Amino acid sequence: MRPRTPRSAWLAALAVAAATVVTASSATAAPTTTVPAAPAALAAPPDIPLANVKAHLSQFQSIATANGGNRAHGRPGYLASVNYVKGKLDAAGFTTVVQSFSYGGATGYNLIADWPGGDPNQVVMTGAHLDSVTAGPGINDNGSGSAAILETALAVARSGFTPTKHLRFGWWGAEELGLRGSQYYVNNLPSTERTKIKQYLNFDMVGSPNAGYFVYDGDNSDGVGSGPGPAGSAQIEQTIQAYFSSIGVPTRGTDFDGRSDYGPFINVGIPAGGTFTGAEGTKSSAQASLWGGTAGQAFDPCYHRSCDTTSNINDTALDRNADAIAYTVWALAGTGTPPGTTVFSDTFETATGWTADPAGTDTATLGRWERGDPAATSSGVATQLGTTVSGSYDLVTGPLAGSSAGAYDLDGGVSTIQSPAITLPSTGTLNLSFSWYLAHLNNASSADYLRVRVVGSGTVTALNATGAATNRAAAWQSASVDVSALRGQTVRIVIDAADASGASLVEAAVDDVKITQS
Repeated sequence: MRPRTPRSAWLAALAVAAATVVTASSATAAPTTTVPAAPAALAAPPDIPLANVKAHLSQFQSIATANGGNRAHGRPGYLASVNYVKGKLDAAGFTTVVQSFSYGGATGYNLIADWPGGDPNQVVMTGAHLDSVTAGPGINDNGSGSAAILETALAVARSGFTPTKHLRFGWWGAEELGLRGSQYYVNNLPSTERTKIKQYLNFDMVGSPNAGYFVYDGDNSDGVGSGPGPAGSAQIEQTIQAYFSSIGVPTRGTDFDGRSDYGPFINVGIPAGGTFTGAEGTKSSAQASLWGGTAGQAFDPCYHRSCDTTSNINDTALDRNADAIAYTVWALAGTGTPPGTTVFSDTFETATGWTADPAGTDTATLGRWERGDPAATSSGVATQLGTTVSGSYDLVTGPLAGSSAGAYDLDGGVSTIQSPAITLPSTGTLNLSFSWYLAHLNNASSADYLRVRVVGSGTVTALNATGAATNRAAAWQSASVDVSALRGQTVRIVIDAADASGASLVEAAVDDVKITQS
């Protein structure tokens, strides 16, 4: 990962580079989620063997040791690293291209690998920078990301994965000198090729010894630093968060501050996301309580130093992040399996037996859940949408507009609505999908939320979107979760929302709920 650069500076640099083109609060799964979220008919993503990832790191270390102690741009250790990765991919059946560029009087290289098949107009690209600084071998920064995505690519080949979307992987040169390789790649993509890349996943430093678990803040729900990523970045963030939630590991957001190779992609409107375990920043006491490790020390004490060797890796963090990478690639690329049998579907155009306050324990006094034809409301930002995903009706907190945006918003606490009983099949993969939004003004807090659960003898939490002290406009989003853990049970879908932090303006809606079997 390159040193921190002010947002204005890196945006200006990217804008200049783009001109030289020669020819691309947060919604998180709750910590109590019992199974990972996944698209419909998602084939199970593989467990990425830690030993395999570490074997690649040992190769990068050996390459650095044999070539002056580093794998930096323009040095023999970097080209040897490219050749090592390329050899593995070629043997696995990838189509690889080495793209050369010049910077600082030296030749740099990007390695691009495409997996055959998938829709060529729908590309999921995963990338990591392969270069180190000159001071050391760069095993965490960024052998860790490079090795993890390499092993994910090899797992694609081993598993016979047949995604709907086309898979592409990239290893970037000269990142440490200012994102030079990834910028060259994006600059030299014709505009038609840029538009084919639907998601870019970036993994830079995923095995820091004093690790944190950070996910790029695609929707800017943290309200820190830069704004949100391009539309679609929030979906990437939520997918990654769903994996970590499924293994009981809390995550925190990290800003799109321009320090790594997502920068050129988001600058041309490509949605991006990824994970990060921390660089030279100091772990706080709160972070140490959350994740373990040592407060008051850097996440990576060997950042950009000669001690960034194979001894500078947290195996647990590397293993978790490698599995998160595979999960995200599998989830976003899809399997190509056609949709299965519909078990339950409701567009809310007719009343189907949903029950408000089913347990008689709700505390909300106004704006409670109901099936309604919503009126548009706004207060600086849209707070309630007057249009639904389909038809004229949805489930909404207080559908009326009133004389002000706050006249029929959710007030006073929790409001709940519950579906009729649904009997799930005892076989197949079962998937719940729905559309949703949560809107609030900057008087909201993390105590405000929208939650969707499927409840039988166990519970699967499909969505836990929390508020924050920022304006969040109403905007329809889609969610999807595997509920196969509840096969054979009679379940109900339970939706609750809360204005639980005092006088805050909160609105929520859900539409087009469906459970399918495949």
